[in-house]
Amino acid sequence: MSSLREQKIAKKKAEILRSAATVFAEKGYHGTTMEEVAAKLLMTKGSMYYYFKNKDDLLFHCNKMVMDISIQTIQDIIDSDQSPTEKLEKAIKAHIKFATSEKSMFMVMDKPNQNFLDDYLPEILELRSQYDKCFDQILVEGIEKDEFDKVDTKMIRMIILGALNWIQQWYKPEGQLSGEEISEAFAAYLLKMVDKPQN
Repeated sequence: MSSLREQKIAKKKAEILRSAATVFAEKGYHGTTMEEVAAKLLMTKGSMYYYFKNKDDLLFHCNKMVMDISIQTIQDIIDSDQSPTEKLEKAIKAHIKFATSEKSMFMVMDKPNQNFLDDYLPEILELRSQYDKCFDQILVEGIEKDEFDKVDTKMIRMIILGALNWIQQWYKPEGQLSGEEISEAFAAYLLKMVDKPQN
């Protein structure tokens, strides 16, 4: 069990990452300085370096936090005793709910190949690959249990994640539909792609 001090540091880091993501989303990664992130948190630039080495380190941990939470969430769904159809529906909805509630965090995950140095890129790409494989696992299970049509799992997964990630480009918290309503609609439409044809 982590100590109270470790918990406080972890909480502060998460707070910094969320604020950094907001500034990155507003000004773009390359247009943001450590001073601006520190100012948003009413911290000094020096105190920021206690938690993160530099701006690249901040961006990396923003990405890692989102991916760690996303992978854990979908892995819990996979490990449940629900049907593949229920798992896929829950995975789609969980992605959308997280993306709409943490819009800034998700926006900083765009174009990792352009933003990351070589030191950070392999780990981020590996985490993304793990998340992709979780969707593949649900789709394969659905086909094996004869719940899903015999689809090209990689193609279907790319279509699903492409649709889900595009939400970042148009979703607005003050928009007509809530994150919950969007997740219901997307799940209903995307699940139709794997439906077995009725004889």
